[in-house]
Amino acid sequence: MATTFSADTPNLVTDIVRKNGVSGNWVWWAFLLTGMLTVFVFSKLWRRSQVLTDLEFYEIRYSGKPAAFLRGFRAIYLGFFFNVLIMASVSLAAIKLGGVMLGLSPVQTILIAGSITVLYSVIGGLRAVIFTDFFQFLVAMAGGIWAAFIAVQHPSIGSLGALFSNPNVASKLSLLPDFNNSTILIPVLIIPIAVQWWSVWYPGAEPGGGGYIAQRMLSAKNEKNALAATLFFNIAHYALRPWPWIIVALASIVVFPDVQSLKTAFPNIPESYIQDDIAYPAMLTFLPSGVVGLVVASLISAFMSTISTHLNWGSSYLVNDFYKRFIKPEATEKELVTAGRISIVMMMIISAILALYLKNALQAFNILLQIGAGTGLIFILRWFWYRINAYTEITGMVVSFLVAIYFEIIHTTLGFEALPDHLKLILSVGITGICWLAVTLFTQPSDNQTLVRFYNLVKPASKGWKKVISDNHLQEEPGQLPLEILGMVIGCLSVYSFLFSAGFLLYKNFVPGLILAFISAIGFVMIFRIIRKIKFM
Repeated sequence: MATTFSADTPNLVTDIVRKNGVSGNWVWWAFLLTGMLTVFVFSKLWRRSQVLTDLEFYEIRYSGKPAAFLRGFRAIYLGFFFNVLIMASVSLAAIKLGGVMLGLSPVQTILIAGSITVLYSVIGGLRAVIFTDFFQFLVAMAGGIWAAFIAVQHPSIGSLGALFSNPNVASKLSLLPDFNNSTILIPVLIIPIAVQWWSVWYPGAEPGGGGYIAQRMLSAKNEKNALAATLFFNIAHYALRPWPWIIVALASIVVFPDVQSLKTAFPNIPESYIQDDIAYPAMLTFLPSGVVGLVVASLISAFMSTISTHLNWGSSYLVNDFYKRFIKPEATEKELVTAGRISIVMMMIISAILALYLKNALQAFNILLQIGAGTGLIFILRWFWYRINAYTEITGMVVSFLVAIYFEIIHTTLGFEALPDHLKLILSVGITGICWLAVTLFTQPSDNQTLVRFYNLVKPASKGWKKVISDNHLQEEPGQLPLEILGMVIGCLSVYSFLFSAGFLLYKNFVPGLILAFISAIGFVMIFRIIRKIKFM
């Protein structure tokens, strides 16, 4: 939770709310579907794989040189390039916070916050990250709630009721977009629910449960602990955290109705950094002395927790899955730790430089979605369909990246009109999906020995493994996929009901709020009953 709550998260939510209202948050609320799929289906499978990092998966699921290449390439691609982009977007938020609240230049902010985070990440490794994350999350959440409480007391607002009745805010309160306005409905709700959640690789919400979510599941005591921890994460991430940020974002619309008002209020901030997302730290300037220090400390904690996790996660890829696997297999533990520390410092420096070129949180969010578009379904199917092979993943990764480069850079350079983000996403998913499916069907699956070993180790649902089972006279593992899918559906219903219930109660719309709270409570009871029926190894 601490990792997914960074200094850029409230900035991103503020950016979304100011542009598209509360319902605009469906662009990330939709990822609950893949989160719950990870809870009930993939958490157990990851624990059974017995790997140290999720990239080790490639050499137990696929065979030969393509598998080795994929592991090494993904280590560099995700552990370095993709990871650096994520840290740059997080650092961008720190830059805006430091500029608005502390009067620091972008370079000063990154040097101070980055150096401290690198120091304890280098010294302590994953254990230090987990312990600091725990306390940083508590501080960050307390600061977020306190900031929302103070924001509604601003002289131009007065109270929560006055905020919601303000004409500039009232039109942005709906939890669902206007169904009569397709230009908003399609990109905000339809595409995220119908396409985005299963097709896009996005950190913290990876289809199939990869990345640092897999890192946490792999470090859990057993399968049941991995499931329970991931369930708690998804409940808290989607149901508990959003409203304090949303309230501050709505309050900012009253105090700073447009970007120009933000520029006027902060003339010392470089104009390129002043976008809608800066409204969140701008609202914090109204906090009273003492409180402001605690809230700023909470956001610094959020920044540090996310950066430390990404440094550790990226370093584990670079060291375990590239350096040790391909460069120096005989490296001692001391040499591996040294290599990890060097990679941490290197990633922080490069991400800090990149952060100076980004402009706003939503821009970074859309770039990340675009790069991962079309690959998500691979990460789901590779567990359940023996035909998925290393060439499938290589094709998906390369094509999605090239398509993203085309739409983000080349398309407009050639003089074409820029396409809406949701249309670029659909085209990327379609092009990438056609390419990797064709490659899958025209290439051979992994060798029989690898497939048999993987099936016996992980024991996925057998539907997509019938040929391997029959050819090798294996014991069929029927699995509990229908029960697990039921858990996913009820889990999503429960969390969304909880989220909407909180919203309606804040709006003082008590009847739907209490009905949804009741539905959520019944759903959680059903979830725990389903968990008791799931068979763990």
